[in-house]
Amino acid sequence: MPFNVSTFAAQGLPYGGARASLFEVFLALPAGIAEPTAEAQFRFVCKASSIPASTLGTVEVPYFGRKVKMAGNRTFDNWTVTIMNDEDFLVRNAFELWSSYINSHENNLRDPSVITEQGLAGYRTTATVRHYAKTGVFAGGTSDGDAAIPTREYTFVNIFPVAISNIDLAWETTDAIEEFTVEFAYDYWVVDKDVNGRVINE
Repeated sequence: MPFNVSTFAAQGLPYGGARASLFEVFLALPAGIAEPTAEAQFRFVCKASSIPASTLGTVEVPYFGRKVKMAGNRTFDNWTVTIMNDEDFLVRNAFELWSSYINSHENNLRDPSVITEQGLAGYRTTATVRHYAKTGVFAGGTSDGDAAIPTREYTFVNIFPVAISNIDLAWETTDAIEEFTVEFAYDYWVVDKDVNGRVINE
């Protein structure tokens, strides 16, 4: 019988399907930005993110009126997160400070302490998206005390902010918390371990 609900549930989604709400984002602020409180708070106020895309280019080689396609170079699109803003502006301030250290608003200069003392690590860092199972563990795995074990972990390497969005203000806005987005550029991402224990794109 082609339409069997029990077969679909058992073979198509044996674990019940991954849920987009079960995630955390961790960001290690770069060496040149000393804001430990903002760094600790970030994981709790980052309310939306994404698992990164994987894009491989193609090279088209013409041959007798046809185009033969061969694998090209890999590219990595910018990555964006959505952050809830608290009244102390702690996390947003850290991002604005980070951005201004890379390039100041008035003088069009990079803060010398970020480069001369820390090198590129003064403004580039890593961020991680952790995706969790509904039970906190995956496929019969063991828990780490009270800590959930991620089913998937993506790490963005050499990341830095390129755009901090505006925050809309309006008198008629009620029963809502301010939000803003931060767009990052990075060199590449890696998966810590897949379901078979392999590191992807190391």
